[in-house]
Amino acid sequence: MPNSVSNLVVTPARRLTFGNKSFPCALGRGGCHLHKTEGDGITPVGVWSLCQVYYRPDRLGPPKTILPVTALTPNDGWCDDPGHADYNNFVSLPHAASCENLWREDHVYDVIVTLDHNSDPVISGVGSAIFFHVARENFEPTEGCVALEMETLLNVLASVEPGCAIDVRNNQG
Repeated sequence: MPNSVSNLVVTPARRLTFGNKSFPCALGRGGCHLHKTEGDGITPVGVWSLCQVYYRPDRLGPPKTILPVTALTPNDGWCDDPGHADYNNFVSLPHAASCENLWREDHVYDVIVTLDHNSDPVISGVGSAIFFHVARENFEPTEGCVALEMETLLNVLASVEPGCAIDVRNNQG
């Protein structure tokens, strides 16, 4: 996909550029690479569509955005078990397989944007739960997601246009 002003461009230098603005971001502890496997902490290189926004209704109101928005509940999770049919999908908890709880005590998942990484088709072991979400203090590394400060994330979501994607680049791109 050609670089577009509507795309969010992410570099291994932990910067996200949107239009003419640049922001610090957190990336996976394993850096940015083309080859991603479950649990490696890598942020996958590629162009990933912004799909669905989830938010904690007990902590903030619905984010303003053109993307579909859904309030989280304490029973929401994301399957990270490569051996299960629900791998890399939204699920209800409790669940028979290993799942990440989306209703967290910290604020990292107060706003989550799902990306279309490993979604059509889902391939076992190629990575799950690659999200765009709220960064920890000091932009500590993620498990493979892209994360921004809350205010910046909300401002970006309010400004995205139809077809907007995250373009995660490696050192060559």
